[in-house]
Amino acid sequence: MPPRILFLVPASPLHRVAVLVLEGAKPLDVGIPAQVFTTRASMPYEVRVCGAAPGLVAGGDGLSYYVAHGIDALAWADIIFVPGYRHPDREDPPQAVIDALIAAHNRGARLAAISTGAFALAATGLLDGKRATTHWHYTRALAAKRPLVRVDANVLFVDEGSVLTSAGAASGIDLCLHILRGDLGVSASNHAARRLVAAPYRSGGQAQYVPRSVPESLGERFAATREWALHRLGEHLTLEVLARHAAVSPRTFSRRFVEDTGYTPMQWVMRARIDVARELLERSQRGIEQIAADVGLGTGANLRLHFQRILDTTPSEYRRTFTQGQ
Repeated sequence: MPPRILFLVPASPLHRVAVLVLEGAKPLDVGIPAQVFTTRASMPYEVRVCGAAPGLVAGGDGLSYYVAHGIDALAWADIIFVPGYRHPDREDPPQAVIDALIAAHNRGARLAAISTGAFALAATGLLDGKRATTHWHYTRALAAKRPLVRVDANVLFVDEGSVLTSAGAASGIDLCLHILRGDLGVSASNHAARRLVAAPYRSGGQAQYVPRSVPESLGERFAATREWALHRLGEHLTLEVLARHAAVSPRTFSRRFVEDTGYTPMQWVMRARIDVARELLERSQRGIEQIAADVGLGTGANLRLHFQRILDTTPSEYRRTFTQGQ
């Protein structure tokens, strides 16, 4: 297993995050981005929670919110989160909110919806012709109300570049960690995941809801196997080796693994190896050949091949990008 890397954040300007609280906002959806991007030494972000106007906003689940900022915060932000809210299929947000979201997008801000916040983004027209998702209970309603949006009911989140959407509340954490990974690198994302006691990475393509007629009590066993594998990435890991550790057949292991993670077992192992390589590139001075050996990819050429395929960049370019300012 590669050595633990001391987490340091390079000096950089604060990223500006606005969390837009609409009428009927769901408390967990509001809290996720506000907590993930909270301003601290390890997180170069400034967060402002806002509404259509400063003051009291009636929320869902018996809670209300007192927001210090109004709609002008959307003109200030680099990233705008739209948490989910009650009854999104009944009425669109105020036109002033829709116009402010469009204006923010036009000047280059990223817009990210959690759960039914996707309805507010769809009202702007910015999701027309794009893939998007929302909570599984509302995917049909979103598709019916906004037929130009390519609604995908079977994913945790969708990244369309400047507009991002996620499924139910827990997948909002996955979306936030995904954004962190792109902004600051995998080391910062893993640091935040540990702070939140959350899974460091779940595939955006993972199904958000998998019904089973007979529950199978393999979740903890499979999680233990993934944890076991993360400590042995430098070793020879095969489907058979992983299935043997989980004490199930390779066929059962492979099927359930895809349901749990969105990846086949060997795709997951490869991405885990690349993630460790990313962290070593960000936080150490180790050479490419040594990193390749540490993460079980053997040679620098093999590391470069898979790095380019998965991340569309080279290890050297990645290192330059995430070590600037350190």
